[in-house]
Amino acid sequence: MTEYEVKISNLKVKTIVWSSAVEALMVRKNFKDLFLKNLPALLFFPFFLFFVLTSNAQVTSSVDTTQIRIGEEIKYNIQVEADTTDLVVFPEGQTFLPLEVIESYKVDTTFEARKMRLIKKYGLTQFDSGAYTIPPQRIVINQKAYTLDSVKVEVRDVAVDTTKQKMFEIKPAVEVDRPPFDFWKLLPWLLGALILGVIVAYIFFRRKKIREAKEEQLPPYEEALVALQTLDNSTFLREQKSKEYYSQLTEIVKRYLDREVDDSALESTTDELIERLTLHKNAGSFDFEIEDIKKLDGILKRADLVKFARMQQVEQQAKEDRAALEEIINHTHDAVPEPTEEELLRNELYLEQQRKKKQRRKYILAGVGVIAALILAGAIYGSIKGFDTLKDDVLGNEYRDLAEGRWYKSEYGSPEIILETPEILVRTDIEIPDSENIRAQSANVFSAGSLTDPLYVLISTTQTKSSQEEVNLDPLMDAALSELERRGALNMIVKREEFSTEKGIKGLKAYGQFNVSVGNNKVLKDQSYYELLLFAQQNGVQTVLVVYQNDGRFSVGIKDRIINSVELELQETKNN
Repeated sequence: MTEYEVKISNLKVKTIVWSSAVEALMVRKNFKDLFLKNLPALLFFPFFLFFVLTSNAQVTSSVDTTQIRIGEEIKYNIQVEADTTDLVVFPEGQTFLPLEVIESYKVDTTFEARKMRLIKKYGLTQFDSGAYTIPPQRIVINQKAYTLDSVKVEVRDVAVDTTKQKMFEIKPAVEVDRPPFDFWKLLPWLLGALILGVIVAYIFFRRKKIREAKEEQLPPYEEALVALQTLDNSTFLREQKSKEYYSQLTEIVKRYLDREVDDSALESTTDELIERLTLHKNAGSFDFEIEDIKKLDGILKRADLVKFARMQQVEQQAKEDRAALEEIINHTHDAVPEPTEEELLRNELYLEQQRKKKQRRKYILAGVGVIAALILAGAIYGSIKGFDTLKDDVLGNEYRDLAEGRWYKSEYGSPEIILETPEILVRTDIEIPDSENIRAQSANVFSAGSLTDPLYVLISTTQTKSSQEEVNLDPLMDAALSELERRGALNMIVKREEFSTEKGIKGLKAYGQFNVSVGNNKVLKDQSYYELLLFAQQNGVQTVLVVYQNDGRFSVGIKDRIINSVELELQETKNN
């Protein structure tokens, strides 16, 4: 075997020339073994070649920083280079958890030859400090998925230097003025109410007008004669309007017969009306003349021809028909029997019932009008002043009366307790029990209300027998709470804390809630809330108790005003 090396276009090509047939056979056998050994790789090669030729896209990701403070933004960028015909799908939704996506920016697209470059940015953040990992993101290009690497980021706390920043006390709540009334918000309601009122008024007056017209209606015979006279004064015949003339003429006679003889005459055709009048005559209800029925039949049929066949009738014939109908009406009126006393009585009773019914209808309409006016006025007043205020003004509110009424600032007992209350306290006979470390010499108790009332205020000043300067308030508080339970407080919840008046006099406060017993194993439906203040001075103990039912609007303000107004008379220490 001889090997030659030939250089063609900068490529080195090795050429092998076999020197004998035996060497060729040996090489052929080795080539066969080599082919079988590498068959799997040769089978995969076409797929590898297709993958290389079709997968031209490149996907990369980056972040602008890996360290942020709480709430700051991380820009996460995804860059894709692909053919212009490729379909690219970026991640959507909260796929970056535990980091939150605060903004998903629009895709920035640029084109270079047959390629396009897509840049997608996400704004990420985290509101808790710690180390986090942005999970791998998945990009889909032409139904092929690409997975990006995860990224570790660190979220740090924001350092606050409290030594350089001045701290302020929490400011008390301040009442603000009610916002000005906005008329434009109320305008649609006023317009709706006005339109509704106009519609109701129109319906009411329309119905009233119809009823009055019915009440003013003449009797059937007089009404027919007046209608005929009105028809004579018309210009239908002079203007050759036969259709209009005969329409009114037939309506006059049919209306008369409808009211006087047969209540279906207006809706009946000519043949039906003549048939019913014949039946009435044969039954003996009305003494009609046969000639009148025949004349009426002829006139109505001519009228039908004029109205429906547009036949023009001469003026003389029309006048003759009018005179004939008046004669028929006169004969029918004479044939109508006079009502009996029983019929007159029934008619009188009917008229009385109608009168009462009409009166009741007036009362109902008046009541509805008054109620509608009150509702409208209430809606306007509630919109301006507030619906809670409207409810209080209509139904009354004891707490509101106490809060907005006159208050009284008074001094009670010795040592004196000074406080402001919505009602003047009166002296009360309540026994003040001795506690473990103090014995009462004399006591003054003043109160307003009771435990079952919406507001109960009680104060007591006790002169003690001992002259020790320091008194332990905890046993005294236990005794006061026990006395409250003895008087009907059940399921009491007690919280304690120190208390001081505006002038700095310190004491002990207990507060919480309880149920009030009303006897026979019954309790009030609403829970009562309380605040109990206890002060101790030399030879004296002072107590302030406020019990109230929380209405959610005024009661807490009343309690706070009473408690915040408490001041004490200081007892000077006597030097021996």
